[in-house]
Amino acid sequence: PDAYALVSSLLDGIIERTVPPFTLSKLEGDAVFVYALDGEAVPRGDAFLACLRDCYAEFRGRLASAGEIWSCRCDACARISTLDLKFVVHAGPFVIQSIAGREELVGSEVVLAHRLLKSGAEAAVGRPAYALITAAAAHRNDLPLLAAVPLIEHVDHYEPVEAFVFRL
Repeated sequence: PDAYALVSSLLDGIIERTVPPFTLSKLEGDAVFVYALDGEAVPRGDAFLACLRDCYAEFRGRLASAGEIWSCRCDACARISTLDLKFVVHAGPFVIQSIAGREELVGSEVVLAHRLLKSGAEAAVGRPAYALITAAAAHRNDLPLLAAVPLIEHVDHYEPVEAFVFRL
């Protein structure tokens, strides 16, 4: 569908706002998977949250611009305005492994981060645009938590995960 060009533009905008300070691992469908090896390069506190909000603003701006010029009305294109963005931020050990000539992040914490994409965060903040940040990531990045909604996620095969959800 024609919507693929728009999705590519949206993904480009997300990457432009997150890399650096993060490193692009890969694209997973309509998701951007980034990580950080050097904790010193990642912003801390309010600057970390500003990085996420800037990325979200870029996403919304590109979406609004496309809506003004988009003429296709196929099913996929008609739903473009309903797209939104969510972030899952987690901190924990991982391994970079070469698999089939590509570098992949592996480990139980990587799996946990992926599983947190299916969380109760949207219900907790009442909107589809949010940043779910685990307690491990919040503490590592010195995030101010007063504006966050606390959340405990239950993920199969893991201890309950303490997290904080920020509205975007």
